[in-house]
Amino acid sequence: MEGASFGAGRAGAALDPVSFARRPQTLLRVASWVFSIAVFGPIINEGYVNSDSGPELRCVFNGNAGACRFGVALGLGAFLACAAFLLLDVRFQQISSVRDRRRAVLLDLGFSGLWSLLWFVGFCFLTNQWQRTAPGPGTTQAGDAARAAIAFSFFSILSWVALTVKALQRFRLGTDMSLFATEQLGAGACQAYPGYPVGSGVEGTETYQSPPFTETLDTSPKGYQVPAY
Repeated sequence: MEGASFGAGRAGAALDPVSFARRPQTLLRVASWVFSIAVFGPIINEGYVNSDSGPELRCVFNGNAGACRFGVALGLGAFLACAAFLLLDVRFQQISSVRDRRRAVLLDLGFSGLWSLLWFVGFCFLTNQWQRTAPGPGTTQAGDAARAAIAFSFFSILSWVALTVKALQRFRLGTDMSLFATEQLGAGACQAYPGYPVGSGVEGTETYQSPPFTETLDTSPKGYQVPAY
């Protein structure tokens, strides 16, 4: 019972690659992984253009270097997190402890919720800076990269919100399934049944006593005389 919790089967069971690849959670992680590349990749490659006043490079998002750094950091963080959580999903079936499974699901839930919020902030931030960007040769050259980063930031919001919902469903399912196993079966499975108390009417063979009225009866009690006729 302890292995069947938090949306996974019994610990130690073989993992089916086909069914694992078709899981909605796996598809969402792969999609989020691709979206993250589509955000930080264009910013790194084409997000910095030559300044009109000199040879130095400036961020295409209104010349705000913080916007480019934020987009790159957000995309790289999502890229590494998707790879790590995907590996955790593969190893999740081998985790036998309900407590460890609960911690893994809580970590997934917390990180997915946090990154959903950060993607929303990043989308609003990049969109705002792009709207304030003055037109110019550099803006025209890197316009497609900027728009791609903004578009996939929006798609990342949807995918990470979906991952948050899936993690929440796993947490609720795991709580219902593991409650009996952890609190009742785990606490009393190895305890021995107590014996019958003394005097309860059910005694062991060691305390067996001879039944009453089996002593040799005295046919001539003391003090009794047979009358003479």
